[in-house]
Amino acid sequence: MRRLPSVCLSFEVHQPLRLNTRLSSEELSRATVENIPDAYLDNTLNREIFQRVTRKCYIPANDIILRAIEEAASTGRDFKVNFSISGVFLEQAERYAPRLIEQFKMMVETGKVEMLEQTYYHSIASLYGPESEEFTEQVEMHRETIKSLLGYEPKVFENTELLFNNSIARKVAEMGYKGIIVEGVDWVLQGRSPNHLYLAADTSLKVLTRNYRLSDDIAFRFSERTWPGFPLTADKYASWLAATPGDYVLIFVDYETFGEHHWPESGIHEFLRHLPREALKHENIIFNTASEIVMKFEPVGVISVGDLETISWADVEKSTDAWLSSEMQMTCFNALKRMERPVKKASSQNILRAWRVLQISDHLYYMFTRRGPSGVVHAYFGYTDQINMFYAMMRALSHLQLVTSEVIGGDVGEAVRLLRVVPPDRAFHYHEDGRYIGLSAHSLYELLQTIPLATKNSLIFHMACRQLERWVRWTIGDRVLADRIREIEADTSDELVKKLVTAVGERIRELESRMGF
Repeated sequence: MRRLPSVCLSFEVHQPLRLNTRLSSEELSRATVENIPDAYLDNTLNREIFQRVTRKCYIPANDIILRAIEEAASTGRDFKVNFSISGVFLEQAERYAPRLIEQFKMMVETGKVEMLEQTYYHSIASLYGPESEEFTEQVEMHRETIKSLLGYEPKVFENTELLFNNSIARKVAEMGYKGIIVEGVDWVLQGRSPNHLYLAADTSLKVLTRNYRLSDDIAFRFSERTWPGFPLTADKYASWLAATPGDYVLIFVDYETFGEHHWPESGIHEFLRHLPREALKHENIIFNTASEIVMKFEPVGVISVGDLETISWADVEKSTDAWLSSEMQMTCFNALKRMERPVKKASSQNILRAWRVLQISDHLYYMFTRRGPSGVVHAYFGYTDQINMFYAMMRALSHLQLVTSEVIGGDVGEAVRLLRVVPPDRAFHYHEDGRYIGLSAHSLYELLQTIPLATKNSLIFHMACRQLERWVRWTIGDRVLADRIREIEADTSDELVKKLVTAVGERIRELESRMGF
């Protein structure tokens, strides 16, 4: 196997719009369609964080890369990099640090920097299913923004957090992209090297696999004093690259690695400053952009990932678990997904914008509840605890659904209102013998799902006390379903479960039919 000729150095650039976790339900009730989504956001915190990371990371790292491009050119060599920049990052850069936009424009103008495609809102809309058009629309938004703001038309795709499966690959191929960057997950590669191109199953889309070991040496281990590779110097790392077999090596890290995750005092800026020079001392190393890699090499095999096995670059699991492993995350994800048709039917740019802001993947990421190495990483990035994040997200989702129902109006609007989620403090919490049994319903959809999961004694208690009926009548506001529940009689607990499931399921289908679902 030949020595590595190409290094594909790539950076993920993203800062979320963080929610206001201190906003009470009472304050939110006064928000109107005219002031959303700002009513949901902590813009003071967003500005402070963005400006801090700009000082510590973005400005100095951009300066280093621009100088490295110039220095390499003066010696007759090329230093090239790739950036995947979210739309919400560019919004904040325009608002809080316009110099960043100028720097990225200067990079593009050198001809040595490639801009990758992604979703505008750094969302997981690619997981919404075949009926959804949101993923494609966010990609189109991102493409237009990169083209108008930076003068570049992306050719290679990088999905949010490298989320990838066969369905995503087909959509990306249909949109005309020639390549996609994915995580070099061991079970997917099945012993094959990440340093070769592959084809996505049943498409002509070329797959560039990230070398996560060499990437994480920088992203996670650079400041780890107990790591055998410490201290990681540019010449040492360049020697590792030069000795790596394959066609190319894809190094893909968060851009915040350079000054935020590893502070400037760690020497990370010096590492980035010297890396191009040290790498180009090796005659067998050249730097290529992602589209150059796609054109330069031929695939050596096929990558196939089933839709229920979606991979990402997140955590040790490298799956969707970072966003979809807890009940809180699933409640929010399902609500977001179900809102697409009502939101777009409302024909309000403010409502559409608010829904898309709530899709930013970081909101779900902050609700991750597992312990262990992955939990430590999530805790580092989070700005509040998981429960606070869940409350903030649910308050915003419920409010947005109510606003949407009012704008739509009529029978359709009423159906939207009745199928909305409610915040945790208004959810139906199942109890038995005066104790919470760890089961809650935040909507009629979740009521349908949880009835068969509740203990029989709990259901009998809530029916006898009419608590279930009252929650549906007064919290959800569905008098029709409440009346049906009140009329239910059953001789056994199994019969009670069956009749409740039937009543709730039929009512949901009636309401969905009213909305044209």
